[in-house]
Amino acid sequence: QVQLVESGGGLVQPGGSLRLSCAASGNIFSISAMAWYRQAPGKQRQLVARIRTIGTRNYADSVKGRFTISRDNDKNTVYLQMYSLKPEDTAVYYCQMQIRVSVITTPQDMWGQGTQVTVSS
Repeated sequence: QVQLVESGGGLVQPGGSLRLSCAASGNIFSISAMAWYRQAPGKQRQLVARIRTIGTRNYADSVKGRFTISRDNDKNTVYLQMYSLKPEDTAVYYCQMQIRVSVITTPQDMWGQGTQVTVSS
């Protein structure tokens, strides 16, 4: 059984910052890509940022220059540092990881439960 647990969401004023964390635990053989998605009310879930095993990063255009994704492989954890937050960043943020539970299995996409980020004055 593998669990992804997120933390760090909350209410912040425009221009503020937040740091999200997502830690995976359980029966893990390896983790390849890690990512953050978000879903605003009435909208589809969208990719915010992704980081691959070798450290390659890509970002949604709307967050480039403001958000930074990073990972700690020893802790099976991915982070999202968010600066200069805007009201349009308000959404539920989900972490996603491609996890293998054994050497003979293929990577599976696994998701956290989501954490609310609200940007409002």
